[in-house]
Amino acid sequence: MLPWRYLGYVGYYVGAGLISGAVVHHPMAPTRYSLIAASGVLVFLLATVLNDIILAAERQPLARILRVLGTSTMLSFGLGMLSGGMQHFADLPERCAVLIPLGIVLSFVAFFLKEATRPWQRILSLTGLAILVITALTFLGLRHIAPTMAESGGGHSHSDAVTEKGSDEGPKDHHGSNPTSPPSRPAASPEDTRPGKEPGHDDGHRH
Repeated sequence: MLPWRYLGYVGYYVGAGLISGAVVHHPMAPTRYSLIAASGVLVFLLATVLNDIILAAERQPLARILRVLGTSTMLSFGLGMLSGGMQHFADLPERCAVLIPLGIVLSFVAFFLKEATRPWQRILSLTGLAILVITALTFLGLRHIAPTMAESGGGHSHSDAVTEKGSDEGPKDHHGSNPTSPPSRPAASPEDTRPGKEPGHDDGHRH
């Protein structure tokens, strides 16, 4: 029984880890990271089915099973937003400043909807108010820090494509047409360098 529970907890963490990376990087490759997020949700739900339904002490009614699956999906995204936002805040501060507080609220609500017998009384209690205050302060603090982090740059860069594109706009070589480079002077003809020219003639050359 214990090895199966171990697999269930591995599924929780692997699923949340896949979602955390997907929600942060989603704008960069929507199709790819949507598939990764879907895979993370699937792994998290399989772990939930194993731990909360198959290995449960008593048989669960259908309504309870559906509620567990729905709230587990919410919980997986909340944990993914929270962990992914914290991990990549230095790289994408503006986006993560929204993901972190949203992840706090979503994971808190989803957990109590999943576990508590009277969830809304718990959510709308002093604990819920404290979570709301913490979330608001976190959002304001991160939004204040985000511009500074964006200016200083992050750890691993997510803007390599922009850098490579910008490198193509640098100075052209001698085969290109750079409007800022001065036009080349025509080479002097042999007639201009003949020794028979008199010094008094103004032919554009100084002797």
